[in-house]
Order: sequence, then C-alpha cells, then structure tokens
Amino acid sequence: MRVGIIGAGFMGTTHAAAWAETAATLVGVADSDADAAAGLATRYHARGYPSLQAILAEVDVVDICTPTHLHYEMVLAAAAAGRQVICEKPLARTVAQGQAMIAACRQAGVRLLIAHVVRFFPEYALARSLVVAGQIGRPAVLRLARGGHRPQKAVGNWFLDVEKSGGLLLDLMIHDFDYARWVAGEVETVFARSIGHSRPGAPVDYGLAILRHRGGALSHVAAAWAYPPPTFRTGLEIAGDGGLIEFESAAMAPIELLLRPDGAGSTPDVGKPSSPVHESPYTTEIKEFYAALAHGHPVRVTAEDGLAALQIALAAAESAHTGQAVRLAPLPEVQP
Repeated sequence: MRVGIIGAGFMGTTHAAAWAETAATLVGVADSDADAAAGLATRYHARGYPSLQAILAEVDVVDICTPTHLHYEMVLAAAAAGRQVICEKPLARTVAQGQAMIAACRQAGVRLLIAHVVRFFPEYALARSLVVAGQIGRPAVLRLARGGHRPQKAVGNWFLDVEKSGGLLLDLMIHDFDYARWVAGEVETVFARSIGHSRPGAPVDYGLAILRHRGGALSHVAAAWAYPPPTFRTGLEIAGDGGLIEFESAAMAPIELLLRPDGAGSTPDVGKPSSPVHESPYTTEIKEFYAALAHGHPVRVTAEDGLAALQIALAAAESAHTGQAVRLAPLPEVQP
C-alpha cells in the first residue's frame, strides 16, 4: 500500500508518524510549501511533491490533512483518480459538499474514511462501550468539554478565518458532536452560543451547545480556544438512570499553574490532547484505517458519521448566529 499525505502541517506530521507504524509505504508528502513538504518527507525517506495532482499517480491512498475548505475538491480529485481516501475532520464546509464527496467515492468504488480521532482515544472508547453494555442504564445527560489555546500560525492562520475553518464550533466542537451522537444516538435539535458569534474579533473563543437526541438524552458540549499554550484539556460525564461515567484529563494533577509563555517558543499551532497509553490514538486510528483498506476490516467511524457530525456543527453555528434552536432534518441516503 503506497500512501501520499496531502498537507505538511501539524496534522500531516501527526499522520506521517502514525503511518510509520504500519506496513504501508509513505511515498511522499504534497504541499504548496515545497520546503515543508520536503522537510516532512525526508524524515520518512519519502519525497516532497508540490501538489495533490503531482502525487496522485504514485500512490494507492490519499491522506488529506489540509485546511477544511480544501477537502471538497481534493476528495473529488482523488476519487476521480480511483484512489482510496482518508480525510481529516471536518469532512467539508457544507453538508452538500459532504454528500457530493461521499457520492463520488461510492461511484468510483473507493473508501472514504474520516479521521474523527476521539473515537480512538481509549478513555472515550471505553466509556462508550460501557454505555453500549448497559452498565449505566439508559443515558440521559452527557457533558463533554474540550479546550486548548487559540490556534496560531506565523503566516496565513486559516483557523481564524471562519469561511475556511468554520471557527471553533466546526473545527473543535465537531469532535464532541460526533462523540455525543456515537453514544446517545441521532440528534434532533441544536442550541448554541459562542463568543466568536457574539463578539467577533475577541482574542479568545468559547462555545456552548445543547443537543437534544431523538432518544431523549441531552448533551451539553463546551469548547474553548482560551487556555495559554500548550495547555489542552478534555473531559466527559455520561449520566444514565443506572450510573455515571466520569473522565477529566487534568484530574491527576494535585495543582496546576497555567502561565502564558514568553515568546513563541516551540508551541504547536493547535492544541493536541494527550492520552495515558503507550500507543497514540492517532496511530490506533491509522492502523484501523490501514486494516480496513488492506483487508476489508470494519471501521468504527464511517463517511456518513462524518457527514452527520458536520450537520450538527453547522446547525450549532447557525444557532449561535440567529439565537434560535435549529431542528435537524434527517439526512437522505447518499446515492452514487
């Protein structure tokens, strides 16, 4: 299996390290920044390429780790070339784009795997398995939190361009929107608020959303781009009529001092959650994707899951903008 990574940034670097733990061959890294592509590729004895089109003929799998607004055209191009596709979350910037991407991959007979990595974090996977096993009865209330520092880039910070990234509600909160749906089922209404919508241009952002699931459960989702770098925290609480599951990533520290660093230092562009296991959840994710493509094994997250999470996140953005709850229409089955 020959793999090409598109995007030599933070997530492309993370995926490259994960692919190195599989039997696949990382052929190259494509990026419009030739130095970035060559620098990352050299670490893994691969080649740098200037674009997706330049690498397509050399690979079997395209792993798209580019800014969100570029996913749509890149997935369509990869599908048209008959390449298997892995795409970072969010799937796309609009539901219509996501539907077209799924349809194109089906028509081409290739897989479209969406990298919703939270499903691969052992704490989150275990909590969901306990719910499925009935250990806490019927889930009634979920509280999910995720927060880090505001994304930073020396040049061209696309994260802060809402048209490109979707902002906090789409780029960061979509992780927990996907997880909430995985645990408590389909979502029927979304109500949200965020600093980014109420005070555009503020130096930090914080969002809150309430999801009402069709089964009656409520999910309270909070996210922040507000901590000093490189802090990143996550937490979950799942309450059922027979018990409670709790996890807090910072709970083990008896005292924690959070100070803003002097100067840029080596802080990553975006916050990255940690996990107390030997294998990175990003590696677990890529290994599962490799097994799916090489041997037809099932995966725990589908393209349709990615589309549903996108719909929830966009509804949250609409709600934060209008101040009204948004009711989700059932997504029609995508036809090739």
